[in-house]
Amino acid sequence: MPFDAPSDPDAFREKVRGWLEENCPESMRTPMPEDEVVWGGRREKFKNPDSKVWLERMANEGWTAPTWPKEYGGGGLTREQAKILEQEMARIGARTPLFSFGLWMFGPALIEFGNEEQKKRFLPDIVHGRTRWCQGYSEPGAGSDLAGLQTKCEDKGDHYLINGQKVWTSYANEADWIFCLVRTDNTVKHEGISFILFDMESEGVETRPIKLISGSSPFCETFFSDVKVPKDQLVGEVNGGWKIAKRLLQHERSSISASGFGSTRGTGMLELEEYAKIHVGTDGDGKLLDGDLRGRIADHQMYAKAFNLTVQRSQQQAKAGQEVGHTASIIKYAAAKMNQDKHELMVEALGTEGLGWEGEGFDRGAKMVTRGWLRSKGNSIEGGTSEINLNVVSKRVLGLRDHQ
Repeated sequence: MPFDAPSDPDAFREKVRGWLEENCPESMRTPMPEDEVVWGGRREKFKNPDSKVWLERMANEGWTAPTWPKEYGGGGLTREQAKILEQEMARIGARTPLFSFGLWMFGPALIEFGNEEQKKRFLPDIVHGRTRWCQGYSEPGAGSDLAGLQTKCEDKGDHYLINGQKVWTSYANEADWIFCLVRTDNTVKHEGISFILFDMESEGVETRPIKLISGSSPFCETFFSDVKVPKDQLVGEVNGGWKIAKRLLQHERSSISASGFGSTRGTGMLELEEYAKIHVGTDGDGKLLDGDLRGRIADHQMYAKAFNLTVQRSQQQAKAGQEVGHTASIIKYAAAKMNQDKHELMVEALGTEGLGWEGEGFDRGAKMVTRGWLRSKGNSIEGGTSEINLNVVSKRVLGLRDHQ
């Protein structure tokens, strides 16, 4: 029976609480190991069977995308109701049922810019985790200057033909579909870009994982050789993709900031302090023995608190209809710094255990922290480099001019 959301906030909270108690499996109320994160898609294996049950139950209510319209598979909740749902999930320690670039980035952009047929075709599959998406933006010669991209898209009458290369394509080797920026006009820069969608199993698509210093390979080189794409998979107008690209980048930077970056999932402020106490030790009053480290952890906690308040203020401003596009650059830069600082503190708290990489001489958790520290170095690159975000802030927020 579909969930009938009461309009009264207190009644809604009570009903959501009851639904979660009844429908969230006990194993889904525990901290989530990295290898149990659900990304969805054709290749999803569900290491924990309850993960599949939990995803299906949440998706059937549209609660993997609670504020999306019901006609596209979403929950149709107001922002206030979605916040209550989030709070009640946190209260019982419920896991996020689905992690998805489709939810965080592509879906919101498609709701705004896609036609009705595209919304009905793609959005429900995102909500239910049936399709896993990747992002085709950066190229070897077009990273910070994204508008310099050269992946060519030619009109062949009844289809488009795509040739080119993308790089740093997150999880391209695991994705089912890609939302991709292509060049449809070489005579202009920003105005010659289009936004197109296609299946990663299309003939001519090749992916090559890039191994990072952390040992993982979340990024790929992606090659397109005479890839045929149906014309109804172009989103928006031909040569109108840059507007969509900018809006999607806002969603990306906001989602990266809100999630705390994938490599730090499950390690909040309290965990950092408790983690340090376990590895460094405490005095008779329960305080961390290392006073200097204790002070820097306190600084980090204050920074994180201010960050969370800034995110909340930005959300309220957006809800009130105020322009907050450039705030995403501020938040993205701050989130990258905060996450990197946290990992520095965690490795420092490990002491000599922080030297561990592999072998039986080091605790598995310590080795994961070390690898997470290395992974965090990419936070200031992905989703827009810190340098580019600082440029946005200086020019569009502070009104500073380029130095001549």
